[in-house]
Amino acid sequence: MMTPELADSRFMRAVRREPVDTTPIWIMRQAGRYLPEYMAVRSKVTFIELCETPSLAAEVTLTAREVLDVDAAILFADLLPMLRPMGIDLEYAKGEGPVIHNPLRITSDLDRFHELENVESLGFVFDAVKLIRRDLPANIPLLGFAGAPFTLASYVLEGGGSKNYLHTKRWMYNHPAQWHELLGRLSRTIIKYLLAQAQAGCQAVQLFDSWAGCLSPSDYRTYVLPHTKSVIDAVQGRVPVINFMTGNPALLAMQYEAGGDLLGIDWRQEIGDVWKLVGETTGIQGNLDPVALEADLPMLKAKAQAILDASRGRRGHVFNLGHGVYPEVDADKVKELVRYVHEAGTK
Repeated sequence: MMTPELADSRFMRAVRREPVDTTPIWIMRQAGRYLPEYMAVRSKVTFIELCETPSLAAEVTLTAREVLDVDAAILFADLLPMLRPMGIDLEYAKGEGPVIHNPLRITSDLDRFHELENVESLGFVFDAVKLIRRDLPANIPLLGFAGAPFTLASYVLEGGGSKNYLHTKRWMYNHPAQWHELLGRLSRTIIKYLLAQAQAGCQAVQLFDSWAGCLSPSDYRTYVLPHTKSVIDAVQGRVPVINFMTGNPALLAMQYEAGGDLLGIDWRQEIGDVWKLVGETTGIQGNLDPVALEADLPMLKAKAQAILDASRGRRGHVFNLGHGVYPEVDADKVKELVRYVHEAGTK
């Protein structure tokens, strides 16, 4: 669904590396606990209820976009609910985050992890997309998203967060055939899920590889790159893809090799160096350290300006944080960052 107004929007022009009037900006974890408007809704329901109730997911998506005045909305959802119809017992425990009660631990457990033949069981996501797209301004794109194969596989194997990814790497090293089968099932399901989001009304999608930074370059190339690339190859061209990874600058060249219309980067690398790598072939999204929002306004603006200066003269820059905004951040700081980027953005 690409109307003339959406095609000519600031964000979509940047995705195509076309001239823009100023640098577009949106914020990862745009609707979150730092926003009073979000908390007014969240306080009435559980997190999973918020994700799975289309009207509420639409409300927090639309409100965040409006109060921040950013150039794109991102669907309010979570990476993990798509795992539930695949056979995963997922709970969002208070104070603990997501917990998987039946992680895959031995190779025979793979028998109970099912690739989705279709994504009808995730209809609440597509219903939310339709509601959001109906009520968004005509020139504001809506972004969908999914977890990348490695990040989702790590949740499935670890059962939650991890410091050392012991179970994940044990499968990689000791059971490579089952590892590649697991990531293949995830990859094919992710492709269906992202394309369905686009069909419902998203103008671009982001693939989050939030945990791949734990890998060495050789392990990423062997165990992850083919699967991430398969997802991007299948989706890109039908809907623009933002390929986001965090945690390990040594993986940047292979992240670029995996593809994407925009390369989403974190703050651990200088954006000017990344521009040298991608040249004129790919846009870049990023890459302010989220903690910079805790700095005073002169420092915050100076850090934003350094990123804008390093991208000046380059087409295809979308300003963002290097990861999601933290709950402790003052919402007024985020609003001020958006205003400043629009005022000082590259022409």
